[in-house]
Amino acid sequence: MRTKIVLRSGKDQSLRRYHPWVFSGAIKKIYGPLSEGDVVDVEDNKGEFLGMGHYAPGSIAIRIISFSRVDADRDFWKQRFVAAYLMRKEMKLAGNPETNAWRLVYGEGDLLPGLIIDYYAGMLVMQFHSVGMYRQRERFAELLREIMGDEIIGIYDKSAATLPFKADIKPRDEWLYGKKQKEAEVLEYGNHFLVNWTEGQKTGFFLDQRENRKLIRRLSKGKEVLNLFGYTGGFSVYALRGGASHVDTVDSSRKAIDLSKINAEINFGKDAPHRGIVADAFDYLEKSGNNYDLIILDPPAFAKHNNVLPNALQGYKRLNEKAFRKIRPGGIIMTFSCSQVVSRENFRKSVFVAAANAGREVKILFQLSQPPDHPVNIFHPEGEYLKGLVLRVG
Repeated sequence: MRTKIVLRSGKDQSLRRYHPWVFSGAIKKIYGPLSEGDVVDVEDNKGEFLGMGHYAPGSIAIRIISFSRVDADRDFWKQRFVAAYLMRKEMKLAGNPETNAWRLVYGEGDLLPGLIIDYYAGMLVMQFHSVGMYRQRERFAELLREIMGDEIIGIYDKSAATLPFKADIKPRDEWLYGKKQKEAEVLEYGNHFLVNWTEGQKTGFFLDQRENRKLIRRLSKGKEVLNLFGYTGGFSVYALRGGASHVDTVDSSRKAIDLSKINAEINFGKDAPHRGIVADAFDYLEKSGNNYDLIILDPPAFAKHNNVLPNALQGYKRLNEKAFRKIRPGGIIMTFSCSQVVSRENFRKSVFVAAANAGREVKILFQLSQPPDHPVNIFHPEGEYLKGLVLRVG
């Protein structure tokens, strides 16, 4: 019999609206033994069943895996993975000869909270964000092999840095199946990228910017382009593909910049009009001249928690103001926030203040988000973390 968790009066409304999180402050009483990662039943103060999920001793105390009372057995999980895989096939990602890098599982968006899985040319890279899901890793690897068959050549668990610090386990990055290969050349809309999932950030590449990179290709012809926080040069390769006259990729990581140079070379040869620069993005922008027609601002998350939100909004304002002061008249700025706690409205306000302070005329051409392999559960708006604006600056 599963442990039962009863909520305080009035704290059941979010679950009735199918939001998949229960916060610790909503819990009134716990009936039964409880360890991190256990599956628990959640009831309201009158004993009505609301859902079942994985328990964790943190702010998000329960991540709901089902709003019905079911057995979380092999068939239950298999149905969830099949649904996620079929949706990627419907979106023309799985099996696409021009693109063999995409997200297979996106947490709550695929009703698999606490789990991220990315696909790179046959390699699955898994990241667990909850102990409840982590305990299932061997079963999940077996199910994915059963569902995807020869499409998988290896499965790598990269969860050492993603499991919550409260977890009383010592996870390590390890191979769960198949070929022990640390990197591969992948395709994205026919562009080649060398991805290293064992040493790279996140799972190795930022798949969430795929459609936005495609847009850069349309906007880059004949332009001098600056790709700030450029990582391994994803946007840079698309800008070159679109006919940019020159592209500078700037990142503070030497390894990332070295990979950006490799990516430019494998697509366009040694004479590609590309330069990789190891530098702090803020400092580089401050010291650069008015040399660019197109500037891409894709910084890491400035805020991961609400308590640092004001500082994050100041950071976005400062960064964008510098870019507005540097961009040539008629130029384009593509600017992003990947901070979940920064709302679309707050991000836009920060950019608005930056434009006003810089005294530039600014028009919004496109409003951007994440691609369909990062689906947003309509009952879980927190899943929409990526916000972007494409701006024409007069």
